[in-house]
Amino acid sequence: MKSPEVSSHPEATISDSQYSLADIQRRQSQPIRWMVFIGAVLIAIIVPYWWGRALAMHHTVQVMRMVSSLDPRGIALIAWTVTLVAFVGIGLSIIESSSWFWRVVFTIGLAAEQFIAGLCLLKVNFWYSTYVVYQKSAVLANAANLGILAAGMGVAVFALVFVAILVGVKKDSPWNILTHSWSALSMFFVIELAAIVIVMFGGLIH
Repeated sequence: MKSPEVSSHPEATISDSQYSLADIQRRQSQPIRWMVFIGAVLIAIIVPYWWGRALAMHHTVQVMRMVSSLDPRGIALIAWTVTLVAFVGIGLSIIESSSWFWRVVFTIGLAAEQFIAGLCLLKVNFWYSTYVVYQKSAVLANAANLGILAAGMGVAVFALVFVAILVGVKKDSPWNILTHSWSALSMFFVIELAAIVIVMFGGLIH
């Protein structure tokens, strides 16, 4: 019986790549994009805050005229929403790490939040500063600051609950589903909604 012929390749048919594995990983990591992103985040933190603060200190009358017709609860909701957009942007950029869209959303949301924080003189003890600058209209600035803080407290509570579930709940428990990406995101929104409802209707805005 004639044995089947087996083709032999004394020479490799696939040519060596001119790029090493390190080069390929470096290209995929896109260092220039990351440097631009980090620079944009730093600018979003610093510039809008000081711009808003400068408007509050040097153009107080104009600022008060623009926001005087707004309801304090509405301002708190706007500030909370803007801050929430920033948090959602950074969260989804972690979940969908290959997409740069959510990093852009985070940067824009962060810049808007910092502008509001500067405009409303947000710091550890903002009540005195807002009263000195805005007088009777300080309730509007305080409401915006409380909206920002509500979003921040919501993130803190979510982080504690999420870690507690990871540590204290067994893998076969039905509660473990809350650690999955989109389930965790839904829980995050529920906690955030509870936080802003407490701020808006809990007697904190007055």
